[in-house]
Amino acid sequence: MTVRLGDTAPDFTAATTQGTINFHEWLGESWGVLFSHPKDFTPVCTTELGYVARIKPEFDKRNVKVIGLSVDPVDSHEKWEADIAETQGTPVNFPMIGDADKNVSNLYDMIHPNASDTMTVRSVFIIGPDKKIKLSITYPASTGRNFDEILRVIDSLQLTAKFKVATPANWTDGQDVIIGAAVSDDEAKTLFPQGWKTVKPYLRVLPQPK
Repeated sequence: MTVRLGDTAPDFTAATTQGTINFHEWLGESWGVLFSHPKDFTPVCTTELGYVARIKPEFDKRNVKVIGLSVDPVDSHEKWEADIAETQGTPVNFPMIGDADKNVSNLYDMIHPNASDTMTVRSVFIIGPDKKIKLSITYPASTGRNFDEILRVIDSLQLTAKFKVATPANWTDGQDVIIGAAVSDDEAKTLFPQGWKTVKPYLRVLPQPK
């Protein structure tokens, strides 16, 4: 199946390196990042998992749970995690789904036959507390992901979920934002009494709301 933005994230029950989970129940009221890896004991994935483990406190402080997946079984993940801890300097501190039957991979359309009939591509899904898909990105197997960018997107998603604003190109937390296109000037006066700068009628800039 194809999972699009705004869809409810498919629920599933799966074995992980931290026990069997029901995905929606495991997420609870948190945000979530589900990201897939082509295969265990592969070089790019090893660096990705080590990096996510190192920056996990950044996800924690944003109320985001992270969970990985590959089409290898849990016992393979557990052996691989020893290599990750040795080579990347940080043990894996979040669950990894064993998806040998490809159930979750198929639910989230993580296998692209033109890339590989057997391995997942590097998919990333950000899921809100409402269990809706807020972002999806697909990378080729040869390209490692930028997880600092994933954190930046989460900052934007969480801000824009709370306020009727949008974030401009290359925005990072604390920088100026844009009033949402659907917000009239009259409504903006109520929402943002501190005012804003009108660059064009459709481009209204203001400091990031707190």
